[in-house]
Amino acid sequence: MQSKIKACLKESIEVKNLVLKSLIPQIEQAAKIMIAALKNGNKIMFFGNGGSAADAQHLAGELIGRFLKERKSLPAIALTTDTSILTCLANDYTFDYIFARQIEGLAKPGDIAFGISTSGNSKNVIQGLEKAKELGCKTIGLLGCDGGRITDLVDVAITVPCKATPHIQESHITIGHILCGLIEEEVTK
Repeated sequence: MQSKIKACLKESIEVKNLVLKSLIPQIEQAAKIMIAALKNGNKIMFFGNGGSAADAQHLAGELIGRFLKERKSLPAIALTTDTSILTCLANDYTFDYIFARQIEGLAKPGDIAFGISTSGNSKNVIQGLEKAKELGCKTIGLLGCDGGRITDLVDVAITVPCKATPHIQESHITIGHILCGLIEEEVTK
């Protein structure tokens, strides 16, 4: 059992080493876009499915609450948390539009639509990002594998180069924490 534990940890570390070697510019670009939006009075809307939905909620919570230091709350929302809205939209339309409809109602030009998808091909994330672009939002994709279809839809694609969903998600939350730290430092100066 210990050998399996060590193997899992080594695989996770290797994926993070790939992130270190290849994604610093994309992470910096995303941070700059998010910081500029927040300084201009815009908000960040996070969304994804399953574990990515949990990450969306986690990151929105870090910005609304605090990450590492006491500061004013920053405007962020996870589009994954209102079960009445989610079930209404899934029932009246389809599950593919649960994020697009929320973005249509909540977004204004200059806001950030931050889609999270380990495959890069989640239909509802794609629909949400397309609606956000249509409304003049900046778009960021936190992705995995080869980035899928979302890579070409977003202003910034941060694609963890891995096919193992657990390791992609581990790197996603690490990247999210880095972004939260950079935002907190710059927005609260």
